[in-house]
Amino acid sequence: MQEFKIAVAQIPSAKGRIEQNIQTHIEAVECASAHAVSMIVFPELSLTGYEPQLADRLAITVGDARLQPFRDLAVQHRLCVVIGAPLKTDDRPEIGAIIFYPNGKTDSYAKMHLHPGEECYFRPGNTLKLLDVQNQSVALAICADTNSPLHARACADKGASVYVAGALIGGNGYAADTEKLSNYAREYKMLVTMANHNQPTGNWKPIGKSAAWDHSGCLAVASESAKALVISQQIDGHWQSQVVALSSGA
Repeated sequence: MQEFKIAVAQIPSAKGRIEQNIQTHIEAVECASAHAVSMIVFPELSLTGYEPQLADRLAITVGDARLQPFRDLAVQHRLCVVIGAPLKTDDRPEIGAIIFYPNGKTDSYAKMHLHPGEECYFRPGNTLKLLDVQNQSVALAICADTNSPLHARACADKGASVYVAGALIGGNGYAADTEKLSNYAREYKMLVTMANHNQPTGNWKPIGKSAAWDHSGCLAVASESAKALVISQQIDGHWQSQVVALSSGA
């Protein structure tokens, strides 16, 4: 059986350009497959960019026909793909993660903890999401979820061995936010890894620096502006991580 590897993708997102962003995502998935990755996770709202005012118009369902390439890639490469997108509901959209499984099935997770102001455009989710991927229990988080110690604790209580977040983190918040992530890794003996944007989106200037931590501290961190994957795997009982550059076209 292939060993479990998880990648977080640090990529830019063009404002509202879903088709263009799909191509950027595909290139990252192909790179992950070339490195035998089992699961790849993208930043918060990676498919549309972080555009709250446009979210209602841009919101999609997991069955959107434009997402077929992700279904195909997940099956073809036998990996789990998790992209960020606003999800349609009968109310305000949710800040979602759409999950494509290697068996062709799809699923979703909705951000449970909203930043102040997001409630004007989005509604919160109310259910944790843990995935069983090659004998690892992987808990999904989206940005402000990670600021709530209760979210990480609940995932750990449910047996999560990996805690992965799609995020949008700027320079002013990076130190405090990543200190929390590092603390979760140490306290709950989980691999914690985070995918951040590397170019401005909405009114935010993300700082990149996607990273991975285990109980001993930071394992790897990307630069501020690079298009890259941070890939983590467990070798002889210890987590190891590396940064892999994406091509200039990714």
